[in-house]
Amino acid sequence: MKIQKVEVERFSLTSSKPFDAVVAALKSAIGQPDIVEFFRATRATESFPDLKRIVQSGLGRTDLMLFAEFDLGDILRRENGSRTPRIIRLVVGNPLIMKEMVKHVPDAGSYAPVTVLIDERPDGVHVSYDKMESYLRHYGSSEALAVAQNLDAKITALLRECAS
Repeated sequence: MKIQKVEVERFSLTSSKPFDAVVAALKSAIGQPDIVEFFRATRATESFPDLKRIVQSGLGRTDLMLFAEFDLGDILRRENGSRTPRIIRLVVGNPLIMKEMVKHVPDAGSYAPVTVLIDERPDGVHVSYDKMESYLRHYGSSEALAVAQNLDAKITALLRECAS
């Protein structure tokens, strides 16, 4: 048995925009395919070019797509009432980017697609993302690290855009 400690860097910013505006801006920039149909179609492909075409058709203008959305605030509101601040977790990514990291560092599959957390607090709407580079740094693969750095730049630019 092996246990490794992984230090994670969190990118976080606070927006004065309303929660719904931040979420809408983020969702408008990423693809939102019918994920069940998307995975059915990708599994049915017989060649990488066909797979790539299907993936690209599901991407938004940022070359990212939404894989899942978890309304954590809904669960909190059921316990504490409707005044509980909203919080959602969006799982976003791009299978082609993930592939490039995983072929150099298989453990990258534990971290991709990535999570974007959007939550309301008294000082504004917080948007957070754990940087992929920090997850992969200790594996020593310059190839995977370069892909992770590009992904981090793409996501942090998107979050800045949506929050400003």
